[in-house]
Amino acid sequence: MGPGLTEGERPLPRALHLRPSALAAVAVGGLLGTSARYGLGRWFPVESGGWPVTTFAIDVLGALLLGFLLEALIRIGPDTSWRQVVRLGVGTGALGSFTTYSALAVETDLLLRAGELVAAATYALGTVLVGLLATGIGVALGAWFGSRRAARR
Repeated sequence: MGPGLTEGERPLPRALHLRPSALAAVAVGGLLGTSARYGLGRWFPVESGGWPVTTFAIDVLGALLLGFLLEALIRIGPDTSWRQVVRLGVGTGALGSFTTYSALAVETDLLLRAGELVAAATYALGTVLVGLLATGIGVALGAWFGSRRAARR
């Protein structure tokens, strides 16, 4: 019995993170999500030392959409076939790169360096708490949507 073979000598399925289709879905989604975030940042720039409203909105919207997507997909059916590709491409790739908690850290640091302690704390905690609320709303909407879609089958 060689590597990657079972006792019956049948090849084991390749791990999901090693499948070219999964990697491609994440890469394409990542390109789209990063491009959307970059474009919004260019269209709605924030003054230096000002409240980072664009990043805040992106992170909250991303949390809402990710909650919706994952809950709807699980209600529709098992994590296989097209649902798995959508989860990887849209969830991990697009929404994972669209939301940007590294920018949250950098912008919080910039506010702190500008002496805006209250704004920095409000921004950092507010983003996480409002993001959590948005995720909950997204999950509720996803449950409603997914249940309706599953019931139609």
